[in-house]
Amino acid sequence: MFVPLKALAKEEQVGVTMSRMCELTGKGVMSGNNVSHANNKTRRKFLPNLCRVTLMSEATGMSYRLRVSAAALRSVEHRGGLDAFLLKSGERDLSPRARLLRKEIIKKTAEQAAA
Repeated sequence: MFVPLKALAKEEQVGVTMSRMCELTGKGVMSGNNVSHANNKTRRKFLPNLCRVTLMSEATGMSYRLRVSAAALRSVEHRGGLDAFLLKSGERDLSPRARLLRKEIIKKTAEQAAA
């Protein structure tokens, strides 16, 4: 089942902006210099490689549409899915929306373990 951002509760709509940021890792825009052959320096932006993907959570049985960097998507696949990625990641490494998803997954796995 797909859950759009609009269907989430108001308290869960943290960071629902169209910023150029990865929703899982918080990776964002960096700034630096273009350096010419003559060593002239002009300011530039390094943009993250963001992809809009739908990831399935096994614990909740729901799918979530996220804007994720390509590196984070590879990390999700490497760790064994969205649930494993969020559970293995520390709270400090995650974006606000990913923290809410992590809490929800922890709650659902605890319920399943108790049942």
